[in-house]
Amino acid sequence: MTDQTEIALSIIVPCYKVEKYLPKCLDSLMGQSLSNIEAICINDGSPDRCIDILRDYERRYPGKVVVIDKQNEGVWKGRWDGIALARGEYIGFLDSDDYAAPDFAESLYTAAKEADADIAVCGFDRVDLETGKVLSREMAVPREGFSIDEDPGRLVELNGAPWNKCFRASVLKSMRNLSDPPTVLDDLAFHLLAYCDMSGRVVFVPKSLICYMVRAGSIINTVRPSQVDSIFRAFLEIKGYYQQARPELLTVLDAIAFLHLGVSLVFRLSCDKGNDLSATIHMMTSYLDENFPTWRRSPYINARYSLSRGGALVKLWVVQKVYRLHLMGAFLAAYRFMIDRLHVDIKW
Repeated sequence: MTDQTEIALSIIVPCYKVEKYLPKCLDSLMGQSLSNIEAICINDGSPDRCIDILRDYERRYPGKVVVIDKQNEGVWKGRWDGIALARGEYIGFLDSDDYAAPDFAESLYTAAKEADADIAVCGFDRVDLETGKVLSREMAVPREGFSIDEDPGRLVELNGAPWNKCFRASVLKSMRNLSDPPTVLDDLAFHLLAYCDMSGRVVFVPKSLICYMVRAGSIINTVRPSQVDSIFRAFLEIKGYYQQARPELLTVLDAIAFLHLGVSLVFRLSCDKGNDLSATIHMMTSYLDENFPTWRRSPYINARYSLSRGGALVKLWVVQKVYRLHLMGAFLAAYRFMIDRLHVDIKW
């Protein structure tokens, strides 16, 4: 067994009903140019052949593939189980139906080590599962790293998925948990919990190193109204942690809440034609005003700050103006038309 101090990066792979895609995912990890990694694979009570595939790789790569076989408890619990077992200095993630470029681990780990960073972020491709066509390339434009303490507003730039990042392991191992994790936006909730314990640097690797496979019809993901309450409860629990431990980051939390609840979640709710969009926007605005009130006057969502940083912050500033002018319904209709008819998806 490889000693803990020799593991540079642990990569956590949750597995459920992915026997068709799992070998390609694992082959991509076993073919990494960085040799001192481990893949911690969680078989989350999968009813297919996932456990047989995982046991085979565990035998072929002893000490490098570590299998957790457990009853189905969902991705959230599996992620914590993997973090507890991880031996690496840094921890990354990969979805079991995706795959990584050969230099994924080395590029992220090297960037994080050289900058002594809490997070390293790489680019990724969204790839149509059926055709293999690249739908978009994201987070691959060169950008300067930043210190969370010195410029926390730039946390808004980071996408909410963990699989194109590596995190300092000591941060994740001491991270707070949620009493009732949401089933939607759980990846974002995970990031917000991690940010609450970070004050160091974030660095970027401007290369696409992950192929994120998009299944047919999943470019628009609807959310049931019944799921919204659990999201709201989770965000309030996270806010409580920030109030206790990092009150200086509350304005950043408000900006992130506006982006992911006021924009992204409202859009996903709008995809359900049975929803009253006007009522949904009113409900979300009331929730944000009551619980994350600085979104309207955020120091991170204004012309000066947004234009000086560019990218997602500029788009967020624009849509904030749309929101405040009560034009969000028309904006979402136009956005949905671009996706449905023009097949253009603007990422936030």
